Amino acid sequence: MNKSYFYLDMKTHELKVPYTGKLRRVRVLLPKNYETDTDRRYPVVYFHDGQNVLYSKEAYAGHSWKVIPAIKRNPDISRMIVVAIDNDGFQRMNEYSAWKYKESNIPGMQFGGKGVEYGEFVMEVVKPFIDQEYRTLADREHTAMIGSSLGGNITQFLGLEYQDQIGCLGVFSSANWLHQDAFNHYIERKKLYADQRIYIYVGTEEADDTDKTLMAGNIKQAYIDSSLRYYHDVIRKGWNSIILPFGFNLVLFTTKKRGQSTYQNAFAFWLKIGINGLKTNQ
Repeated sequence: MNKSYFYLDMKTHELKVPYTGKLRRVRVLLPKNYETDTDRRYPVVYFHDGQNVLYSKEAYAGHSWKVIPAIKRNPDISRMIVVAIDNDGFQRMNEYSAWKYKESNIPGMQFGGKGVEYGEFVMEVVKPFIDQEYRTLADREHTAMIGSSLGGNITQFLGLEYQDQIGCLGVFSSANWLHQDAFNHYIERKKLYADQRIYIYVGTEEADDTDKTLMAGNIKQAYIDSSLRYYHDVIRKGWNSIILPFGFNLVLFTTKKRGQSTYQNAFAFWLKIGINGLKTNQ
């Protein structure tokens, strides 16, 4: 029997980042029976912080998204192609923000501002490569994006900037408070697609040591306030739950953002409502 019936095949690519000239690892997790179901095409989920997606030994906090177990333990999740785009280490703080951070407790250091260039890499290099190399459903209705913390931050931005190409968002523990005013002005100028599927997750015990170097004050509350602001802005700007029932979800959990079973369960839930909500050619 074909081994893909039991195991999910993974491919690794090295793609050149235009603004650095360096290669970036991009891993692709293929769905069950990809090799045998040759007439079938699949939705695609793009993950930021690729090191955190598959294996805990690679994750910077020691806990991964556990994507492979989540898929295997939830057979009701539609088959999809998972794309894990590695972050660039220290440059992650710059790439995952379209604007400079409004404050920093590190004298002489300013972070952020490379998010537009990173977005172009994702949407003009990575996505076209994936669509050419694999049997994808390349249109907006079959394209999703997900990230947590700073990865959630850039997911919010790219979800707006490329909403004509991204139909589903998973925004987990977004650190959008780092440049809240700039994002507020940006979303105010945008006309939102009413049918984009958005899932927001934030814990009441967010914050880590890195966060404390970037902001003084109540960081836990900043996470909550920023997610609530995003929630209200999207609704106010025209998202219509009547058009797409269960297309928007705000989840508030009493937990930290990483390493908790509720976090991983919420991710599996997002896969179900988000990916299953995308049209497939089953």
